[in-house]
Amino acid sequence: MTLGSCFRRSTGWDSDRRAMIIGRWCSGTGGLFICRFPVIARRSPPHYRAAMRQKILIGLALFLVVLGGVYLFFFQPDEARLSVADVSGRLPKITPPRAQMVPTFSVAEAIGWKSGEMPTPAAGLKVNVFATGLDHPRWMLRLANGDVLVAESNSPPREGGGIRGWVENRLMTKAGAGAPSPNRIVLLRDANGDGVAESRSVLLSGLNSPYGMAVLGSYLYVADTDQLLRFPFTVGQTQITAKPETVVKYPGGGEHWARNVIVAEDGKTLYLSIGSSSNIAENGLDKEKMRAMIIRVFPDDHNWQVYASGMRNPNGLAIEPKSKSLWAVVNERDGLGSDVPPDYMSAIETGDNFGWPWFYWGMYPDHRVKPERPDLAEYIKRPDFALGPHTASLGLTFADGAKLGGTYAQGAFVGQHGSWNRVPKAGYKVVYVPFGDNGFPLPNAKPVDVLTGFLDASGDHAHGRPVGVTLDATGALLVADDVGNAIWRVSAK
Repeated sequence: MTLGSCFRRSTGWDSDRRAMIIGRWCSGTGGLFICRFPVIARRSPPHYRAAMRQKILIGLALFLVVLGGVYLFFFQPDEARLSVADVSGRLPKITPPRAQMVPTFSVAEAIGWKSGEMPTPAAGLKVNVFATGLDHPRWMLRLANGDVLVAESNSPPREGGGIRGWVENRLMTKAGAGAPSPNRIVLLRDANGDGVAESRSVLLSGLNSPYGMAVLGSYLYVADTDQLLRFPFTVGQTQITAKPETVVKYPGGGEHWARNVIVAEDGKTLYLSIGSSSNIAENGLDKEKMRAMIIRVFPDDHNWQVYASGMRNPNGLAIEPKSKSLWAVVNERDGLGSDVPPDYMSAIETGDNFGWPWFYWGMYPDHRVKPERPDLAEYIKRPDFALGPHTASLGLTFADGAKLGGTYAQGAFVGQHGSWNRVPKAGYKVVYVPFGDNGFPLPNAKPVDVLTGFLDASGDHAHGRPVGVTLDATGALLVADDVGNAIWRVSAK
């Protein structure tokens, strides 16, 4: 028997039936072929094949629906269910967090200002360019003679690579913060008082991501990202050539690299803010030593002590004029959804702890932080005033001396750099918080817009991003715009 006859006899093969063989069908020993386990699968009728295709398509559609649901649940950006105003004020709405496997990313692409374009002032105010052509201006200090010092600065080189480093670099570049730090302080002078700085000079260069500045005694203090420096200085100088003296050192860089410094109410010491290196200490609490706090510096002794702690990124610092107490603007954590928690401003007293990383807005626990610390809850201070979720509130100055009309006579101006992780975007403006005679925000107060228009009409592009705010010698408000590379001047009409 041949292989072919074995095949035909065992299967009943008929070429006209056009069947096919499935399975193990034949084996042989010697010259004898023995067929085993023949299975025949004949071609299905057309209606059966159509039904099978329909079932396959239905199954594929169901799979895609499930896959889409998984994507929406884990990867779709979290959209706010509350307005920024709802999460602002002395009693903001604090809703349950909506944690995501992948954080929400919604960054306005930096495009700068075209010739003649400017932000939009509130009714009764006007705006002009005080200085332009700067390089990433972040912070300002007005001197006694009216000169304005501007810290041109950016983040120092960030550690780490991989996917996370690539994503961070992409976000920074898109937001207009990807360039190397200029590392200098520029002096602007408006000698004729027309509201435009007609001269500028480089006061200091070769610094390390400088930010806050203060004059105390015969020294100019500059807060680099990793140390507080001081230089012999006389108001009126346009250049400093003396070598710096290190007053104190502290951790530099990290996610929150900017260090602010102001003269304390006693006129002898300094307050200095140091932000955390991460969002919620996800790299370990050991990486957060001497961080997320405000320290008091004793410059002549080259010493310091912790003044207050538990603040993720305290940035703007100012002395409230009536109470003479320290106030700070603080950036809160990310990754809990578009509605919580709010950034805030608060009076700061010795020993205050605002809960980071374990708690936010008082006693609301962040269960992502391990190990949890419920034993700390009773010691946590709730902030005094919420500034909205993810507004990136940075700048702070009080209205003492402002000449902007009665609406802005007693309160605080706050520069909101703008969100990168909220839908819709929040911040990207300067707001005003009215205060009472007791040195605290009015009971039902909400932030009032002072300078807007930093986003384009679509909300997808940023002409600029406001940071530092201060008053000039005439009582007008100066606003540092680190994306627009300008200082804007807001005055009364």
